[in-house]
Amino acid sequence: MKPLLLTIAISFSTLFVMAQKATIGQTEVTEWQYGKNGAVSITYDDGSYNQFKNALPVMERVGVPATFFIITGGIPGSKYHGQFIGRPVKDIIAETATVPTNQQNFLERCSAAGYLGYKGTITFHTKAAGLYDSGRTKQAFHLMDSLYAKVRHGDFEPGYQPCDEYLQEKGSTWDDFRRDAAKGYEFASHSITHAGMPGLDSVNIAYELTKSKEEMLNQMGAKYTFSSEVPYGYENERVMKIAYKIYPALRNRMPEPWLKEIDRPSKKTPGAADKDYIQWQRECNTHSPLPLMKSWVDTAAARKDTWLVLVIHGVDGLGYEALPSTMLDEYFQYIKSKQKSALWIATFGDVTRYMREREASAVKTQDIKHQIKVKLTHTLDKAMYNLPLTLKTYVPSKWSQASIWKGKKGHQVAILNDVKGNYIIYQAQPNDGEVTISGI
Repeated sequence: MKPLLLTIAISFSTLFVMAQKATIGQTEVTEWQYGKNGAVSITYDDGSYNQFKNALPVMERVGVPATFFIITGGIPGSKYHGQFIGRPVKDIIAETATVPTNQQNFLERCSAAGYLGYKGTITFHTKAAGLYDSGRTKQAFHLMDSLYAKVRHGDFEPGYQPCDEYLQEKGSTWDDFRRDAAKGYEFASHSITHAGMPGLDSVNIAYELTKSKEEMLNQMGAKYTFSSEVPYGYENERVMKIAYKIYPALRNRMPEPWLKEIDRPSKKTPGAADKDYIQWQRECNTHSPLPLMKSWVDTAAARKDTWLVLVIHGVDGLGYEALPSTMLDEYFQYIKSKQKSALWIATFGDVTRYMREREASAVKTQDIKHQIKVKLTHTLDKAMYNLPLTLKTYVPSKWSQASIWKGKKGHQVAILNDVKGNYIIYQAQPNDGEVTISGI
């Protein structure tokens, strides 16, 4: 009986494999570019000078790209700077003497807080915005009352003083950014002044984000108006609603039906998910030991659905939770070591483009004698979503060689094999006509 049972088991196994065989010409867009297991994006917040002086040369030597979310208002030559859009601040200050801060006037007062004509007031705005966002409205109102009382009593030195993040960019120029962008680094908006957006009214939120985008357009070009990060990583619903209308991609939140998000503060790790992709944000800071940071990379490399988004602020003593560039050097080398076998390392904007293009794509194929015709299209804005996608097409088992042709230009590609059959991996530009696959 044992030999008979063994024969039956082999037979069922063979039938299962046969049932999984792909048809000739069957084509899919791979989960990630180049058929990798996962994706990693290195991102920097605030644009502090040491990011460019010390960290960028390390990345250039190792050969990894990154996205820099910069505060546009403090760069020399910028057209748009911080300001309060609203009533004269002297009228607001006078009103606070008799009308306590409440739900009706908080946003106006908090929006104006940094522009009252005195140094040191911006910290009150930043703290109050955080309190208000977390639902501690009474504390936020009290803090505003305290600020305006100090202003009326003359407790501050006259002048204007922006936040520390704004000041830490000193040393960088738009020429520097344009030079580094030409090397493949992504530059994106982090607002004009690094304001606490939940503490701003709608008009001032729109000013901070819209004019920062316009600055990026004028200084860097349309490509660099795609991504943005609202300061402090806020996901405030009111703020996000405004920001979504201005920027195509926000690192704060990407409410796609096919994407599961795990944000920075979360202690969760990627697990079972009912969506195509998982965006897993992790913050690299002084509380993140290097072995832990490496384990995040290992997780992304081992799974098939995970986009690891790393967030870095300070470098070499300058900026929030600053990390030594020597540590980043070792970390970037570790990430790079996973590139060939498992990980696609790309900017925040490019990974976003790839996922959206893939989800909106359609593939049509024709198997004609010794050729396979493949047409790849998507329904998105072609000017904004123009990243090549990676296709996987199954070819006849008798082929020993395969070539990809676009018009009169062609190149040979390797024939690979999995349980479904022989296949090739190649790049294709959506909405750019047919690709012809030929073989012998």
